[in-house]
Amino acid sequence: MKYLIAGLGSIGRRHMRNLIALGEKDIVLFRTRKATMPDDELAGFPVETDFHEALKKHKPDAVIVGNPTSIHLDIAIPAAEAGCAILLEKPISNSTERLGQLESAVKKSGSKVLVAFQFRFHPGLMRAKQLISDGEIGRIISAHVHFGEYLPAWHPWEDYRQGYAARADMGGGVVLTQCHSLDYLPWLVGKVRSAWGFTGKLSDLEVDVEDTAEIGLRFESGALGNLHLDFNQQPPAHRFEIIGTKGTIKWDLSDGATRIYRASAESLSISTGREIKAGGEWEAYPLPENWERNVMFLEQMKHFVAVVRGEAEPACTLEDGVRVMKLISAVHESQKTGQLAHL
Repeated sequence: MKYLIAGLGSIGRRHMRNLIALGEKDIVLFRTRKATMPDDELAGFPVETDFHEALKKHKPDAVIVGNPTSIHLDIAIPAAEAGCAILLEKPISNSTERLGQLESAVKKSGSKVLVAFQFRFHPGLMRAKQLISDGEIGRIISAHVHFGEYLPAWHPWEDYRQGYAARADMGGGVVLTQCHSLDYLPWLVGKVRSAWGFTGKLSDLEVDVEDTAEIGLRFESGALGNLHLDFNQQPPAHRFEIIGTKGTIKWDLSDGATRIYRASAESLSISTGREIKAGGEWEAYPLPENWERNVMFLEQMKHFVAVVRGEAEPACTLEDGVRVMKLISAVHESQKTGQLAHL
């Protein structure tokens, strides 16, 4: 199978290294040569500077879209028209414009699209998904996410002010860039019915995008959710809590473990005429031994290779990616109008 990688920044190179680790060596690079990282590891691979010509010349089986958010669709649409399988980095674009064009191209050609929300391949979230699906905490009542990171610490080798996350013209901003939880929370809890959002540039960072967001959600099930996102927190923190009628699930990126509190039968009793006593216990599901961050990217790439070979269907579909874009649009609409936005 032949892979064409568009964008050789940090994520493009991670995908490239993981492909090579999986034994895939037939790789073509599409470059604008604007990456801020050394070129040493790219030596020996063919390089193209015109994407349409690269498609015609090399006829890749798959395209990996890892360029800045604002130009994702410039790559994804022609790749879909050519019938390539696509690994499309999140978010799939910086707006909902042209999403219909991509959907039409995919439908016409039969292209398979995997949206690269890598946290779906994190053992802790996969465990939480299974526990919820098994009814371990009952019916979900509410869910809460806190995700804060200091933007200048992301890529220490470059000026953070020039990175895509800090720039409106490249599709930056904390809601777009840190939209992982806008994917995984509906994945865990269910589809979102409506949203509100407060966003702003509140820190001392030199960016022209919002760096802080508070988001509220109402799910189709009736459950409520809220998310805090920011580019400023030191030390970083990423965690969630999901509360159900029979218990609570917590996850924290700091140790990667998922924890569940199962309420005792006695504490769940609502019989009148007797005292109700709280009871139950926490159980922790730690990460596998020697697990490290790249493993979820590697597992994602294993899955994508299987998709390319026709051995699997995408675990995170284009429909999922479009749904996240509509949610992001709703948050921005709410910030602009001061009103609840419906999906």
